[in-house]
Amino acid sequence: MFTKILVANRGEVAVRIIRACKEMGIETVAVYSEADRNSLPVALADERICIGGKSAAESYLNQKNIISAALACNAGAIHPGYGFLSENPEFAALCEANDIVFIGPKSQVMQSMGDKDHARSLMKEIGVPVVPGTEILKDVEEAKALAEEIGFPLLVKATAGGGGKGIRVVSSREELENAFLTASAEAQSAFGNGQVFLEKYLNHVRHVEMQILADNFGNMVCLGERDCSLQLNKQKVLEETPSPVMTEEIRGKMMAAAIKAAKAANYTNAGTVEFLLAPNGEFYFIEMNTRLQVEHPITEEISGIDIVKWQIRIACQIPLDFTQGDIHLKGHAMECRINARSTGKIHFLHIPGGARVHFDTALVQDCEVVPFYDSMLGKLIVFANTREDAIRKMETALCEMVIEGVETNIEDQLKLIRSKSFWQGAYDTLILPEILAEGSE
Repeated sequence: MFTKILVANRGEVAVRIIRACKEMGIETVAVYSEADRNSLPVALADERICIGGKSAAESYLNQKNIISAALACNAGAIHPGYGFLSENPEFAALCEANDIVFIGPKSQVMQSMGDKDHARSLMKEIGVPVVPGTEILKDVEEAKALAEEIGFPLLVKATAGGGGKGIRVVSSREELENAFLTASAEAQSAFGNGQVFLEKYLNHVRHVEMQILADNFGNMVCLGERDCSLQLNKQKVLEETPSPVMTEEIRGKMMAAAIKAAKAANYTNAGTVEFLLAPNGEFYFIEMNTRLQVEHPITEEISGIDIVKWQIRIACQIPLDFTQGDIHLKGHAMECRINARSTGKIHFLHIPGGARVHFDTALVQDCEVVPFYDSMLGKLIVFANTREDAIRKMETALCEMVIEGVETNIEDQLKLIRSKSFWQGAYDTLILPEILAEGSE
């Protein structure tokens, strides 16, 4: 087992990883920006190293500084968390070149599955259904010609996109050129790759993802699905598991497809295969996230399996000690992302409690919410035996939570879980703006 791991991230995910390491008897190193000098992860870690200025480019995206920090403190491995460098094959390769274990898949696998065009082609080869679309486009004129074949509405999507970046919805031919150019420019700026393709835009679908764990000895399991359909501007807001519309038949088929996809990619460690689920039960592969997901805790709640600890064990060449038959998913879990809508000092903080209620966060009294990084303050997670009980528990926890000093989306989360659409489980990827506009029913 590793004796020391460097955590190349910040905020709640850095806290999550540090706590897992402490429970496993592993020393931790926190790297931090100048803006995060007094943050909770820095306080919790055994060692701490400043890697740059306040911006992400100067610090958490500074590959050379992070590698130098790992070498300086003799860390045997780096856990990238999610965001920042977690899906950067160049960084994973740099770790490998410096004899540092990257806790995630191999750089070649990350490269191939991170390229949406390649991933789509691979899925077609192995018979996993994909959304109708094109290969990488040469220019706008090719896009216009192929768009007529696919039909409107459609999506312009970056091959290297993620987090809602490099994606544009196109309703007509007249909108296509501008959407093509803006999506390409956005992807080039965010990911250094401006290549795009077209994909049929499916209405009233759900975004459902399957959690995979795979070791280096050919063992692979699926820990069930998460429904991530409730989104604003392509960003997830609330996730739950199991999906309220999932049947045993569809779950079985989707889990089999996810395992098939991961095996075809020679995938190891934790990963997520993402699908669109249509009202008629048909589903389509959209991408594979080659990292830990923000919403992983709800899968841990219903499966009893610590995904972060298993990421570390797998990276240390330890085989899974359970099979698919050993996994029994029980109860219902959901997660609300609590986001900041302003910056400033937290001058009063009350975190809700109770059985199977927790708030994954790096917030502490009097800490500063800075403008340089993602707006997520933390994740409120609840578990109950039934979906109805989980909803009521989440409502209670949201009502109890107090974060004063910055504006948050807590009230919007309350509107969402109190809505008739959510209670009935009758939602899709388009409905959240309507729910928030109407308020509680």
